Amino acid sequence: MNDQPGNFNIDIADVARDEGMGARAYTDPVIFDLEMERIFRRAWIFVGHESQVRKPGDFCRTRMGVDEVLLVRQQDGSLRVLSNACTHRGTRLCAGSSGSAISFVCPYHAWAFGLDGKLKFVPDVQSYPASFTISDPSLGLKSAPRVESYRGFVFASLAPDGPALTDFLGPMTDAIDNLVDRAPGGEIEIAGGSFRVRYPGNWKLHHENANDTVHPSFVHESSVSTANKSKVDPDPRLIDRGQTKGMMASNGLTPKDWNAIELNGMAQGHSFMGGFYKAGLLSRQTEDEVMRTYREALEATHGVQKAADILGMDRFNNLVWPTLNVNAQFHQIRVVHPVSVNETILEGYCFRLAGAPDEIFHRAVRFLGALVSPASMIFSDDLEIFGRVQRGLESGVLPRLDSRRGIEKDAPAGEDCSYRSTTSSELPIRSQLRAWREWMIAQ
Repeated sequence: MNDQPGNFNIDIADVARDEGMGARAYTDPVIFDLEMERIFRRAWIFVGHESQVRKPGDFCRTRMGVDEVLLVRQQDGSLRVLSNACTHRGTRLCAGSSGSAISFVCPYHAWAFGLDGKLKFVPDVQSYPASFTISDPSLGLKSAPRVESYRGFVFASLAPDGPALTDFLGPMTDAIDNLVDRAPGGEIEIAGGSFRVRYPGNWKLHHENANDTVHPSFVHESSVSTANKSKVDPDPRLIDRGQTKGMMASNGLTPKDWNAIELNGMAQGHSFMGGFYKAGLLSRQTEDEVMRTYREALEATHGVQKAADILGMDRFNNLVWPTLNVNAQFHQIRVVHPVSVNETILEGYCFRLAGAPDEIFHRAVRFLGALVSPASMIFSDDLEIFGRVQRGLESGVLPRLDSRRGIEKDAPAGEDCSYRSTTSSELPIRSQLRAWREWMIAQ
């Protein structure tokens, strides 16, 4: 965790104008370094789910921007986020993606650190000068000063001060609440494996694309046309009962569809769009034996009306800026990890809902595979576009991106400075831009 402030001389307000972000925000390594300092080392960053670290000693390796960190369950049940770099030579301390440990031992010179990050053992310690003391706090792993969990979703901030987590999340707590409340047993857990891909583009491109309602019918035309060529209703014996076909066909949005999807953008940079899966297993009106069993279990927990309200929330891509994408009704999340100015890692996970039929989980796994897998006909399109955008911006032919679509129709939607649009709009991109500008200007 690099906490040394940089010396940058950039007119951020000029880079981030409401009508569009300057191209250098996606290509300039100096701006990328400034993002790491002022956004990723100060804002709340999603680092994992409590189900990944259930017992003392459980850990998972993740990132906060370019800083690799370990989310670790402590002996007293609390959580810590530790730097994954040995304080001796800077060696990567832990290479495993997850596991359980009683200590973390450096593979280089075997310096050993406790679960709390304190240095516990150094081989041949008598060879060090008298001033060397294992108990010296500066020799311990750096620990994030703020770590909080909201209903199992763990966030960390490398800044000792700043907005409370619930204030930062704002209205997006609704999306997390909805995902957790969908579990009849009251708990959710990450399960079923995950997908991890890299794309040759800036980290901001993912969130800017996620709630763009115009691109799907063009970018995903090949998979839309493939799905539409199959006119026969799917055989109910098929493993996915037409779920993948429905996902691909639903991307064939028309201008009428673009202007019928509600978009919401918040001052914190968060956004979401209304759902657009209107038929088949992905529709919220789905009614089959599996869904009836699931609904009955949910009603037994919450009552008929609350269960209907929970299942009735129809949103897609609840974006918690800057890195988290929550799809509550499909029990999915995606996480964005910046690597460099033109390289980004995306991770996708799905959840098992306690008390829900196994087939509900199987549908979530299939959704994850169809949408986020490196072999996905949908996701591969997006990754190709991200790379093309990046190469275009790096060529220097476009000084500024144009984000004005719908700008005159954004309507205030609440006391928290939220805005709503019921027409084709780049409102979510503008919300992200304004949050970026605010964090980047703040000293």
